[in-house]
Amino acid sequence: MRIICLFNLKPGVDPASYEAWARNGDIPAVNALGSVTSFTVHKATGLFGSDAKPPYDYVEVIDITGMDAFVGDVTTPEFQALAAPFRDFADDPIFMLTEDL
Repeated sequence: MRIICLFNLKPGVDPASYEAWARNGDIPAVNALGSVTSFTVHKATGLFGSDAKPPYDYVEVIDITGMDAFVGDVTTPEFQALAAPFRDFADDPIFMLTEDL
């Protein structure tokens, strides 16, 4: 199962601050979860065939072994403390649940 998160930063958030936190805190913490097989964060750089600005600045891709295990991992007080800064950075993130065809 794959979760795709799309988001922009909140107004006034410094992209360099978010990206440093993502590289040094979020990415290692999420990848360390037993229910996660892969977690990557991507910065949108454009739209293919267009000069328009992408609707979202960042995309997270989280591959998980199962929803119950993932929910168990991310609801611990320890993980919640590690992930708390995300709420300060991300402006109304959208988490899409997907499955392979």
